[in-house]
Amino acid sequence: MSTIDVTTWSLEQTSPDDLSPVPPPPGDDLRIVRAEVPSPEFSRFLYTAVGGDIRWTDRLPWSYEQWRRAVDRPEVETWVAYDRGTPAGYVELEAQDEGAVEIVYFGLIPAFRGRRIGGHLLSYGIERAWDLAERHPDRTPTKRVWLHTCSKDGPHAMANYERRGFRLFDTTVEAEPEVANPGPWPGAFPQA
Repeated sequence: MSTIDVTTWSLEQTSPDDLSPVPPPPGDDLRIVRAEVPSPEFSRFLYTAVGGDIRWTDRLPWSYEQWRRAVDRPEVETWVAYDRGTPAGYVELEAQDEGAVEIVYFGLIPAFRGRRIGGHLLSYGIERAWDLAERHPDRTPTKRVWLHTCSKDGPHAMANYERRGFRLFDTTVEAEPEVANPGPWPGAFPQA
């Protein structure tokens, strides 16, 4: 099996003042709603629909039980953007120790990219990371919001994170097996 070098960049904000938010795109009926009922099916749908063309593969082999355990935890929140009632993308947050909140996943379904939704959805997700303790009083107030992105992500991901005020704190390069884009279901993206 052939391999590719994958660069992973870790970024962070250490104050809510670091955020440079983007307002919602004009004219769209865009709503962002928290998915409050843990649903392995819906979470897997979002993951495959957003990440299928950019090689999100780490969760693909998960069983139903693994998905349930991942999303049915009080420290995890999923925020979904809807454009006129249709899911357009999502942000998955995970509260961690010592006031850290990780943006575990963020992205848009391909049909919704390039419509100025991503900057606003990311801004909204960052705001929810900073105010997470208000919804979970047992949690330490957020002191740091962080994420990682890699060279397999969409071409505009890093620039969007930097424009929202994230700063780089680590870079790694590792060889990984080269895999085809899986699509949201097997065969969705024909092999060239």
